[in-house]
Amino acid sequence: MAAQELHDVGTVEIEEEDLIAEWQRPSYDLAGSSVAVLDPADGDRIVAYAELMGADRYDVAVHPDVRGRGIGTWLAAWVRELARSRGSTVVGMPVPEGSAGDRLLAALGYRVRWTSWVLRLPAGRTIEERPLPEGYAIRIATEADHEQVWHVIEDAFLEWSDRHKDSFEDFAAEVWQRPGFEPWNLQVVVVPTGAIAGAVFTTVSNLDGKRETYVSRLAVHRDHRNRGLAQALLVAAFAAGRERGAASSCLATDSRTGALSLYERVGMVPEAVWVNRAIDLV
Repeated sequence: MAAQELHDVGTVEIEEEDLIAEWQRPSYDLAGSSVAVLDPADGDRIVAYAELMGADRYDVAVHPDVRGRGIGTWLAAWVRELARSRGSTVVGMPVPEGSAGDRLLAALGYRVRWTSWVLRLPAGRTIEERPLPEGYAIRIATEADHEQVWHVIEDAFLEWSDRHKDSFEDFAAEVWQRPGFEPWNLQVVVVPTGAIAGAVFTTVSNLDGKRETYVSRLAVHRDHRNRGLAQALLVAAFAAGRERGAASSCLATDSRTGALSLYERVGMVPEAVWVNRAIDLV
């Protein structure tokens, strides 16, 4: 996956911890949902893989060294058959716009469902402090906050994402049970009663010796929006990363959220465009 990303977009966004976090979800059957393609000259080397991550989402990676041999086409068919056998009516995956994967899926009849952007806050640039409204406070989340955090983030995401709500256990596997998790990675904004109005989950990557803050999840409860809480959480997340040696900051958003302009207003710059291509199975 890293080799494919480096070839297609010039940077590596995926981390091993990302895969482990998804694979350790209690609901996920890795053995029944994935396939690897091996190098015939070296049976231990995986040169391509695919996995069905949910009812309508999958991932495929083909090493640039073995492209042009029909492997991507075969993997796409494998995913469609597996998804169809599980009752899915549509299945899709994200690909860098204009990449070999994008062109292949377009040729196979996949349509664009939505567009995503990877945005970065350039090194040396900071977001201006956003004062919190009276009565609100930002702090590191505690274990006692976990259930509220799950509801706030999942309910907010489900306002624009067409899927079932992740179970608490699956959510936990990708957040506070993610390999390398530290308490500061999860911050919340609370009201005086202690209720959580919003939350941000952050990781710090260390690829090629460069540390970068990545905002994985950011959400504010609908009752507390339009008060600057999301921007205040971003400031807190990026600041926490810088305190731990991260020179730059990054996140991803897509056209379903309507949040692109928010991130651009605080100084973030789009660096890569991805499209989610999908195909109907009925």
